[in-house]
Amino acid sequence: MDDIKTPVNAADTLYRVLIADDEPIIREGIREAMDWAALGMQVVGEAEDGEEALERAVELNVHVVLVDMNMPFLNGIGLIRALQEQCPGVRYLIISGHDEFAYAQEAVRLGVEDYILKPVQAEQLKAALERLRRRLDEEHQRTAYVRQAAQQIERNIPLLRQRFCQEWMEGELGEKNLTEQLAFLQLPSVSPVQVGVVRWPAAEARQTILRENDRQLFLFAVENIITELLENRPHVLFREGSGLIGICLWQEAGEEIASLLEQQISACLNIAVHAYVESHTGTLEEVPETYRHCRAQVYEEVKLSPLVRRARQLIQEEYAERELTLESLASRLQVSAVYLSRVLKKELNDSFVTLVTRARIRKAAQLLDSTALPIHTIAERVGYDTQHYFSTAFKKTMGISPAQYRKNGGTDNSSAGPM
Repeated sequence: MDDIKTPVNAADTLYRVLIADDEPIIREGIREAMDWAALGMQVVGEAEDGEEALERAVELNVHVVLVDMNMPFLNGIGLIRALQEQCPGVRYLIISGHDEFAYAQEAVRLGVEDYILKPVQAEQLKAALERLRRRLDEEHQRTAYVRQAAQQIERNIPLLRQRFCQEWMEGELGEKNLTEQLAFLQLPSVSPVQVGVVRWPAAEARQTILRENDRQLFLFAVENIITELLENRPHVLFREGSGLIGICLWQEAGEEIASLLEQQISACLNIAVHAYVESHTGTLEEVPETYRHCRAQVYEEVKLSPLVRRARQLIQEEYAERELTLESLASRLQVSAVYLSRVLKKELNDSFVTLVTRARIRKAAQLLDSTALPIHTIAERVGYDTQHYFSTAFKKTMGISPAQYRKNGGTDNSSAGPM
């Protein structure tokens, strides 16, 4: 005999059978005629009418019901229909004294395994039960394989998410495929709100003094720090190249997150990284474009002097302060205002005023998109003394007024790109 696969109830070793017939002698004959253990089955109950059979089948959590078609209260077809709703995994074998085409036709429609006429021949019943046992074995084996595969996938979800994001950023996945994979990987089905890149230049150096094991440990540590700073926000981290970590973030982490990442990684690991995080307001298919821009920007960082990087960081953090001026910033950085102005223009190709304005307008656009705050309140929050001054700066930068921007749900005519 073949090995018996695990039944529905893992505590049992045999498939549980219920015999439903209104004639006691028939029930006894069926029960005594079979070597149930050899069939991998066990008769766990009997019933003399359809209603009792329904109750006992549910109570005993059976796998197989031998059904007499003409039981009182609830006939065989009615019993099968009721059980299909309450116990959809049960299999049925009909034993009937009526060779009626209508019964047989309905039985086939309901998925009954076999239809045996009375008087029951032991060999015929045994053959039918053996066929049924093989089908149950195959079904439970398939279920075990599916369950095992599901468990394997669940264990590998983090790795699958990383690989998916790598493919996504290559821009080769269509919108339908993206939506399906996001759902499969238990990620939000909408676009990430921020996309970013963290680069560790030393890891990319050809003649690095780091051994491969050490490099991997450092990258793993960097990923842990990023995850801690993002707290419980839904996100995926993925690697591209030897020293590049991509970030897809589905909950806003704030504009200062890039600076925080650089500072925390430097403080914890004593290594210098460049981080760049950008808001994304486009479609799923447009995410790779935002990612490529982040990647390009983070590679540009190496060309910036520490002074300019620090100046830009302070502007990004303190743009809303009305007291923020070129002179005050230069004083904090311990250089002259003339020198700071010159290096900002040389390395960023923008003036101090442009950099501050861009930071303020970018934040204002986010508030217009995501809140119902009055425009004058938004103006104050981003560092403007008057709504008029704010509206003038906004229109000059974005091409339309704040009111029009909010009404239209944004604009493509934006020059307030990330700093």
